[in-house]
Amino acid sequence: MTQQEWGQLRQRLLKTVGQNNYTTWIEPLEFRELRDGIATFHVPTNFMGNYVSQNFSDLILHEMKAEDDSVRRLSFSVPANGHARPSAVEAPSPASAPVNGASAQSALSAAPLDKRFTFDSFVVGKPNELAHAAAKRVAEGGPVTFNPLFLYGGVGLGKTHLMHAIAWELQTRRPDLNVLYLSAEQFMYRFVQALRDRKMMDFKSIFRSVDVLMVDDVQFIAGKDSTQEEFFHTFNALVDQNKQIIISADRAPGEIKDLEDRVKSRLQCGLVVDLHPTDYELRLGILQSKVEQQQLVYPDLKVEAGVLEFLAHRISTNVRVLEGALTRLFAFASLVGRKIDMDLTQDCLADVLRASERKITVEEIQRKVSEHYNIRLSDMIGPKRLRSYARPRQVAMYLCKHMTARSLPEIGRRFGGRDHTTVMHGVKRIEELRQQDGQIAEDLELLRRSLEA
Repeated sequence: MTQQEWGQLRQRLLKTVGQNNYTTWIEPLEFRELRDGIATFHVPTNFMGNYVSQNFSDLILHEMKAEDDSVRRLSFSVPANGHARPSAVEAPSPASAPVNGASAQSALSAAPLDKRFTFDSFVVGKPNELAHAAAKRVAEGGPVTFNPLFLYGGVGLGKTHLMHAIAWELQTRRPDLNVLYLSAEQFMYRFVQALRDRKMMDFKSIFRSVDVLMVDDVQFIAGKDSTQEEFFHTFNALVDQNKQIIISADRAPGEIKDLEDRVKSRLQCGLVVDLHPTDYELRLGILQSKVEQQQLVYPDLKVEAGVLEFLAHRISTNVRVLEGALTRLFAFASLVGRKIDMDLTQDCLADVLRASERKITVEEIQRKVSEHYNIRLSDMIGPKRLRSYARPRQVAMYLCKHMTARSLPEIGRRFGGRDHTTVMHGVKRIEELRQQDGQIAEDLELLRRSLEA
């Protein structure tokens, strides 16, 4: 391939990737040579080489092979005195696969992998332990008894973290495997592009020659009939070859509106795992892990007692918001030269705390608890001291303390005019039982989820 041909090819890439992507990632590439099927490019930095390799390499390969079928691989390296390690991506080609069926040594990635999202940085708790265990099993790269693995849950619960962690682990454990990770939107974009350019055979060749297909946010193909049909056929082709498929979505397959029944059925035929909303302990664990990371950047900053517990209680719905709040807290404390205590936390995070403020009322908690324990509300609030009433009463007080902004005297008044010391005793007793009694811990978690739903 000549420099002139590369120049013409770049213009086609411009139309495909858009002006911003072209200016940032394609234009800086300096084509050097094509030798032994390897197209070599010089890049300004190792980061750029890795990013282009992960995001645009298969598109560049596709265009270069259209010009010269001998192109098999791209190599990106920093020239002259650069210390970057070259990164390379093989062109997927069924014809060049070994006779025994093993894949060419390559790793395709259509979406960038975040280096922070590994299994080591994933905090495991009850709400996500099954999803974590399943992801770890798939990441070993060996045969599994479930295919596909379908991970689903709300925003900020760890789906994408686990997807990235699987991809990173597979790159380490099984570099011989073709791993393709992309979003459902990228799958749809490539499908439409292939239809437009009349290159469906190339599209099918790429997607059906992988060993592991990972598709994030699959709910986005709902309602896109042609894309769903191609996804269905790709899915079947890979399963028939015993290739692993890993899918994520924001809800269970059966709950995705406008998803074809046959696609739903296929997605449900493996292991479907729900990442539940985080509980208090898991949120606290995530914050503690995040503090360790932040203190590498801000070694002189310490977090005062009670701050992490306060944040874990107040920001309960979204781990991203929780982590972002802590990041802001450290940055703010560093800039203004203050210690990270409750005063700084409430000043710095006033808007986040307002947005996350619980709308749960004492009355709602009392009603939920009485229903859970199958007792009358009047008995729980009333003066009776029978254990069957006293324990649910203490549970309700504990939840009121941690899930509302009411003071202890206010809570006491709502429980039949009891003194605030009675509330303190009840809260402390449930705190102790939560550590000792599995049933109490389970009751608290079920009630918390029900109230936060």
